[in-house]
Amino acid sequence: MKASQAPGIRLITSFSRDSWYRSFILFLTFLFYTAYHLSRKPISIVKSELHRNCSTVIRPPDLNITNNATWCDWAPFDQDNYQTLFGVLDNSFLVAYAIGMFFSGIFGERLPLRYYLSFGMLMSGLFTCLFGLGFYWNIHSLWYYAVIQVMNGLMQTTGWPAVVACVGNWFGKGKRGFIMGVWNSHTSVGNIFGSLIAGAFVSSAWGMSFIVPGIIIACTGILCFFFLVEKPEDVNCTPPQHHNSSHAVNGSITTEPQEIVEEQAEAISFCRALSIPGVVEFSLCLLFAKLVSYTFLYWLPLYISNVAHFDAKEAGDMSTLFDVGGIVGGIMAGVVSDYTGGRATTCGIMLLLAAPMLFLYNYIGQRSLGTTIGMLLVCGGLVNGPYALITTAVSADLGTHESLRGNSRALSTVTAIIDGTGSIGAALGPLLAGVISPTGWNNVFYMLISADILACLFLSRLVFKEAQGWCGHQPRARGFKEF
Repeated sequence: MKASQAPGIRLITSFSRDSWYRSFILFLTFLFYTAYHLSRKPISIVKSELHRNCSTVIRPPDLNITNNATWCDWAPFDQDNYQTLFGVLDNSFLVAYAIGMFFSGIFGERLPLRYYLSFGMLMSGLFTCLFGLGFYWNIHSLWYYAVIQVMNGLMQTTGWPAVVACVGNWFGKGKRGFIMGVWNSHTSVGNIFGSLIAGAFVSSAWGMSFIVPGIIIACTGILCFFFLVEKPEDVNCTPPQHHNSSHAVNGSITTEPQEIVEEQAEAISFCRALSIPGVVEFSLCLLFAKLVSYTFLYWLPLYISNVAHFDAKEAGDMSTLFDVGGIVGGIMAGVVSDYTGGRATTCGIMLLLAAPMLFLYNYIGQRSLGTTIGMLLVCGGLVNGPYALITTAVSADLGTHESLRGNSRALSTVTAIIDGTGSIGAALGPLLAGVISPTGWNNVFYMLISADILACLFLSRLVFKEAQGWCGHQPRARGFKEF
């Protein structure tokens, strides 16, 4: 009598070789971009340590004090314009990131992704560590920290177009919204771990809040060099079908080989990518959606610290709830848009709901701990859900749009255009928050609500087209065929 296989072995063998490779690539790219976001987060946690309320801090007995109000602050952030200086640091990173993103997609199409990602992560690790070493080297020059932020911003642009292009190479349309909704939780997971790691060191030695994440992203860069597989064909796996290329000839069905189209494909131009239906609308929508998301990313811990009077670590820990909500929101947006086929409508509804929720959070969000937790979770889901959907499933849909006739090399350029435009908003949000916050946090929230409404308006044409498809006026196709 033949012995039955162990349950674990049966489970392993039930998946094909292609499935194992796809799962492995999904896990690797998830890990890589988690590390990218993990290394971006420390600055928002450390801000409330660089400028503190020194009257509440126990003064060391042997300290020679020249200014009772700022003795515990880290120069040059001990000045009255500290919020403006924090804005300079944020925008040194974000403006460099926004500008670099438009070029990153071009490089990403023309260079091996494995080398490109590995280099980017190693250099991001270096510059993140250099920021933290300013604590140990006792550096008090704003220029030092600003230049480090610029260089780190440029290096961080290597990540997004490359990981999306890699995932797009391995996965077809199918359940792309759900798969990428789950996968895109790396953004929030990275923010959460970045907050927790930075928070663990911020009160004792804030330099380590940067050095530890810097080491982590450098290690993932080494992992990328040894294990990343750019395309299924590189390991003799079956490439995914981005479009149904079957058509009838004399009553019979013939299928054009996807591989032949791919071999003849060339990297597309910037203008050609802009002409793909839906790219401009989603890019402009993401500009305002990302403005809101990144303002929360960089300023939420300081807002919680100022308004709810938590210390730096507690405010950092509390801010992670916004990212937890973002994970759920991103997955829900992917599932709903897969089921309905309405990427634009899903984003539009979430953005429309986000505006009143932001208003409520500002007015009642700090009344009790339970209210704070609930409002942070809901706001995180509604703000980050559309942002997650546009930067993943929508970018991949448009980058493999049928008008490109199988040229998936366009994916990196389309992703870079959409995320690069969004990154302009990411730079503007924290900058405006730094300028507006001295006039009161209410005005910052009015700015965020206005941005959400504008993001929704830019999708109105696409939402109308999707509604026409649902009403039967024209065929509906995910991937924006009808636009």
